[in-house]
Amino acid sequence: MAGGYDRFPTVRVPGHEVLLGYDALVGALERRVGALGRSGADRVVLACDSYPGVRDDEVLGALGSLRPEVLIDTRDLFPEPDELTRRMEPFLTDDRVFGRMCFGELEDFMDAAALVSARRRVEEARGLVVVCGFGAALVHPGDVLVYCDVTRWEIQLRYRAGMPNYRCDNGDDDVLRKIKRGYFVEWRLADRHKARLLGRADYVVDTVDAGSPRAVTGSALADALDVASSRPFRTVPYFDPGVWGGQWMRERFGLPGEKPNYAWAFDGVPEENALALAFDNAVVRVPAMDLTLLRPLPLLGEGVYARYGAEFPIRFDLLDTMGGQNLSLQVHPTTDYIRRAFGMAYTQDESYYILDASEDACVYLGLREGVDPEEMMGALELANAGGAPFDAERYVNRIPARPHDHFLIPAGTVHCSGAGTMVLEISATPYLFTFKLWDWGRTGLDGRPRPVHLGHGRQVIRWDRDEGWVRRNLVGRAREVDEPCGAARVERTGLHELEPLETRRYTIGPGARVLLDSRGTVSVLNLVAGEEAVVGSPAGAFEPMPVHYAETFVVPAATGPYTVENVSASDVVLVRAYVRGMEG
Repeated sequence: MAGGYDRFPTVRVPGHEVLLGYDALVGALERRVGALGRSGADRVVLACDSYPGVRDDEVLGALGSLRPEVLIDTRDLFPEPDELTRRMEPFLTDDRVFGRMCFGELEDFMDAAALVSARRRVEEARGLVVVCGFGAALVHPGDVLVYCDVTRWEIQLRYRAGMPNYRCDNGDDDVLRKIKRGYFVEWRLADRHKARLLGRADYVVDTVDAGSPRAVTGSALADALDVASSRPFRTVPYFDPGVWGGQWMRERFGLPGEKPNYAWAFDGVPEENALALAFDNAVVRVPAMDLTLLRPLPLLGEGVYARYGAEFPIRFDLLDTMGGQNLSLQVHPTTDYIRRAFGMAYTQDESYYILDASEDACVYLGLREGVDPEEMMGALELANAGGAPFDAERYVNRIPARPHDHFLIPAGTVHCSGAGTMVLEISATPYLFTFKLWDWGRTGLDGRPRPVHLGHGRQVIRWDRDEGWVRRNLVGRAREVDEPCGAARVERTGLHELEPLETRRYTIGPGARVLLDSRGTVSVLNLVAGEEAVVGSPAGAFEPMPVHYAETFVVPAATGPYTVENVSASDVVLVRAYVRGMEG
């Protein structure tokens, strides 16, 4: 099996050119500013706003070549680092991993007097004024508006390389704490701010590659988002090592050899992944989250948007322990707890779909019969304090895992994947909220102890989910269903009734083609068996899209009818997830 996995998928958007490099971008801005000046304006304001994590000095240096009469760096409009951190303290907490969701506005964290002064400077200026950096459009909306963008995954890589949080001096700080500050505060403020700007930006800039920006006009981005929100697409996956990681993905996907292993693959997570837009002369990478923010209705559908707002509620990722180790023993918060403790609207319900497994592979799922909560928590506390290792099999069910098993994991259920499994994790999107209970005595790849959260875990474990309940409710739940779609066997594989997602499995014979329909709601699919299928439009509304083994793709709500054709020599199997109760 395998071969063909595309690590660099794109969405083709013909009819637009990309400005390559700062010289091309500055030249285009110079022409735009000049045209406004010739029209009689005595002052032209260029607002260049950006996501926190963009290389500000690089952008500022390039725009300085326009020789503005006034140049404002928005970093000067924020408090000093200590004061900015003090304002964020209610959302940061002392924990390495978990904060509280910030629902404020960016302006709340700026220096009010400095912001007023900057606005006054702009109003009193003549000639060209450039306002550059995070929050630039709060100083002036811009006669010309540029937005510099970057994905959250790229930001995390920069954190690891020593980049501090925005307007902060914590470059050498714990990476987990930097991510926490981004996740709970900076990225929330930035997404709200960006959502108001992108729709009217004159230029949007991909700033991933140092010194080599790629810019498109706002109208080109609008066309690209219209394309992506109306037909199936893939996001750009990324892969990362971990202490428990395996070798399956390296071998199957042709990943680089310098990493010790690959534990994770995020493939189909718009909050994290990039959307690679193939314009006529180059590819531009924008956060796939931009699609969610600017095209929520055609992407998500009326029902999902009404329930979740402009958030993508489904996450597919891959967990590789083939030749690796057990994941940490863990539990996810209940909806009530995640709302009270962290300000999140919904929780991390999930499931494990087994793509591949060694002969002795297993998952740990739910508690053994008659487990005493105080005894188990005491054993965990002792083990995590350096005492006797936690005897997981005394307290937690160890269930054999085979390819195409689907284990359902509603929040509150103790669980982890054992060594020797290749897991497609299908879950709700809040991916940060894993309460580790026991990490098998390991340290992280950085040599530091991995965080364990027994205090949180104690409050959310469902002690009634014992072996009998687990086997009745979470294991072996596949049932054939009558879904008229042509030559396919259709099964409902989950998730549990307590979870918001529904999953269907479609088995399609060689040469067969089935007709599916988005039915007004977003779906995420993965080819869990077989070499290749082709996703097409019966009306020719979009170009056929090949999908290979283990690849994830998104079908927007606006897609309507679509076909899946098996072009392999054997059966192909698709797993599809969607929000339960939202199909039209």
